[in-house]
Amino acid sequence: MANKVQCELCPTECVLEDYQVGGCRVRINKGGVLYSLVYGKPCAVAVDPIEKKPFFHFLPATTAFSIATAGCVLGCKFCQNWQISQAKPEETDNKDLMPDEVIRQAIFYNCRTITYTYTEPAVFYEYMYDTAKIAKNFDLKNAMHTCGYINEKPLKELTKYMDAADVDLKAFTEDFYSRICGGRLKPVLESLVLLKKQGVWLEITNLVIPTLNDDMNKIKAMCKWIAGNLGADVPLHFSRFFPYYKLKDLPPTPLETLKDARNTAMNAGLKYVYLGNLRSETENTYCPGCKKLLIERIGYNVRQNNINNAKCNFCGTVISGIWS
Repeated sequence: MANKVQCELCPTECVLEDYQVGGCRVRINKGGVLYSLVYGKPCAVAVDPIEKKPFFHFLPATTAFSIATAGCVLGCKFCQNWQISQAKPEETDNKDLMPDEVIRQAIFYNCRTITYTYTEPAVFYEYMYDTAKIAKNFDLKNAMHTCGYINEKPLKELTKYMDAADVDLKAFTEDFYSRICGGRLKPVLESLVLLKKQGVWLEITNLVIPTLNDDMNKIKAMCKWIAGNLGADVPLHFSRFFPYYKLKDLPPTPLETLKDARNTAMNAGLKYVYLGNLRSETENTYCPGCKKLLIERIGYNVRQNNINNAKCNFCGTVISGIWS
């Protein structure tokens, strides 16, 4: 059929007949042209602390204007936002918010950053791209929380306007990605390398799920890969799993497992390793040089910050990140 079209946005690369919608639920082929069904139609809009994304080395104690639309490129069985990520645009409560209005509202609410988050921002690529481009003219930063499941060409184009990315590295095996997420690991690793190469500030989140991706040997391999391919100063957030969506039969992650994961990461050479979804001193940033407390966090609140001009106030060690 002449009007067939292949989507080149994510590694799934759906081939769509006329009027067929892609697996992400938000792109449709009309007469051989792909259209977004969610442009300017976010279903989630909020002002968040940047720490919630989570970004710990990117403009601490500032706020982010956060937007998301329906849809996702993956189908993770543990998704915490499945009500919108696994929904069609006609099933969500959408707002009319075009890019220039996103900018206006971000400025109105004194946000330093616009974050593309909650669902997978690759699905609303054109909306994110246009918004990010305008944001640059108003001295606003752009950040995304992404699964990294996007092809090289669109990602490279996006990095011209993206200041920071927190990438969900969901596990370190192809089996996990295939069985639990409906995707592949390799493209995510390629995205991480590309983001780093293009100078986008990078942080990584790994949700530790009991019995599925909590093997310390695999976690060690993942951490060594991060240190070797991205650098020891990329912050890694291990996040505690709670039973959600299609994995309600599993228990929350034991605290011991998370502590083991953190120790494994530190032993692999990573300098900044955090534990999320729980309250502890592992949310704080410590100097890798003198080991003193630099940023004290309780939840999403920053209690103190001892970093000046990207250096430790106590010993002068350079602390990687975007601090101003």
